[in-house]
Amino acid sequence: MDTILWPLMVAVAWVMVSIHRFLVFIGLPDGPGVAWVLSIIGLTMFVRLLIMPLFVKQIRASRGMQLMQPELQALQNKYKGKKDPASQQRQQEEMMALYRKHNTNPFASCFPILIQMPVFFALFRVLANLEAVATDGYADHSSIGPLTAELAKHVQASTVFGAPLSASFMNSSEVTVKIVTVLMIILMSVTQWYTMAQLSMKNMPDSVKNSDNPAMRSQRMMITIMPIFFAFTGVQFQIGVLVYWVTTNLWTMGQQFFTIRNMPAPGSEAEKKMRARENARRARKGLPSLEEEERAKAEAEGTATSGQRVQPVRKDRQKKRTQKASGTSVAKSAQPGSAINSQGPETTSGSESAGSAGDSTNAVGLTQEEIARRRYERRARARKQAAAKRKGESAKSKKSGKRRPR
Repeated sequence: MDTILWPLMVAVAWVMVSIHRFLVFIGLPDGPGVAWVLSIIGLTMFVRLLIMPLFVKQIRASRGMQLMQPELQALQNKYKGKKDPASQQRQQEEMMALYRKHNTNPFASCFPILIQMPVFFALFRVLANLEAVATDGYADHSSIGPLTAELAKHVQASTVFGAPLSASFMNSSEVTVKIVTVLMIILMSVTQWYTMAQLSMKNMPDSVKNSDNPAMRSQRMMITIMPIFFAFTGVQFQIGVLVYWVTTNLWTMGQQFFTIRNMPAPGSEAEKKMRARENARRARKGLPSLEEEERAKAEAEGTATSGQRVQPVRKDRQKKRTQKASGTSVAKSAQPGSAINSQGPETTSGSESAGSAGDSTNAVGLTQEEIARRRYERRARARKQAAAKRKGESAKSKKSGKRRPR
């Protein structure tokens, strides 16, 4: 095992020693101490930066899996109860086509963990062989890369809350080591559970959060099994390995929180909260909400494309129709209290704004898109004026509240 991991063990030792030298250079004490603990944390951050593209791919694959759930459920219902080989083969082919359509992979969420596992085991073996390196060398090597016997002694003497970095629950009889190990295992399991829970619960549409969804059932099973697995196996890990794993879980939590907050999946709880924050920000500035803006754009696009094709009309008929329409508009504008006379052309009645079935403009020469745009601008001005009025009233009330009676 160590023969296979040896190149990676040398790379892990080189990163740790390089980070330790940098920390000593900026002022931390040399020898045993906190610098070696921070070098393990630095190793974790270095590895996470290297696999950042895999994390982005994981998020995209997870979003694709969420968006394809309705189609996947329909496919499963289509072949429900069909156990013959031909049906099973067709189901697999259609499922793979569905994955390609959404550019996702069911195993993409496991890539960051799988990539880290070799580094995890290499760090485990480096810490496990510190005593051999510090005394008479490790196997046929006098050191593990730049990690010499003197540096190995320093790492051995470095502690986390009194527990040595190379100690574990099973190979130490000290009470301090056992207490620190148990606390770190609990922290590791809790952070592992939360990183999986926030990705599947906060960033999933409500349509896929049901017990009938096989993907959701497997996700909930993983959320339960993985923390329990690490809780039982953590007693074999050294304190330094637990520091590495807790750090990578905290890093993942921060990455996911930022991604879910700013780039949530459509239809998820996180997207609803993001839209609520954006609408509150727009209201403070007197701007329309996202829903109103989307509705206005939909109305403008719908009115521009929903009309029938204009039929060709002879010149004499077109002239008569224009004269008739202009005469009607003039007569209506002359009436007191009419819609055109009182509010302008953008507030025409529904029949006038609709126009004839074959015309793209109404009686006053405005297209349906222009009417929708003017209506939207008028509402935006009204909202802005109302926001300014509320702001002025608030400032006036604060000013009057500060006055003291004579």
